[in-house]
Amino acid sequence: MANIRPSKMDYYLDIARQVSMRGTCLRRNSGAVIVKDDRIVSTGYPGAPRGVKNCSDLGICPRQKAGIPAGERYELCRSVHGEANAIIHASPNDMQGATMYLCTVSKDDGSIYNRRSCKMCTRMIINAGIKTFITREKDGSIKVYNVEDWIKEDDPDLTKNMGDS
Repeated sequence: MANIRPSKMDYYLDIARQVSMRGTCLRRNSGAVIVKDDRIVSTGYPGAPRGVKNCSDLGICPRQKAGIPAGERYELCRSVHGEANAIIHASPNDMQGATMYLCTVSKDDGSIYNRRSCKMCTRMIINAGIKTFITREKDGSIKVYNVEDWIKEDDPDLTKNMGDS
């Protein structure tokens, strides 16, 4: 029986999934891996700031307790997101032109939860100089984003002028 070697993208996404297992969120956990020149420069998972109790330690999620839907009111979340933690722990030079791999896993059933980063993490990814963002879709496929496209999507002047031609 032949051993099938995973692609580099699968390899780093599998590592991101493993990193997500360290997360302390009660809803879902993301593992982020920053790679440059085929070398892992940083990893990150969601967790409360140093010295602050995690939701998993408290047994409650303030956003869940308040009935806040997923994707809203992140300022009430106790966690620093996995993407942000990976950026915080990386050297600025190592992030220039790097790729971030992200795998988000549901706490309910362990399934892949398809998502792009929240608005705040997207801004941090842009500012960090990360060039490419790669995530796994619910169906197992791989989605590759060019971070420069996010800048174009977020530019209100560019959006306003798109319909004028």
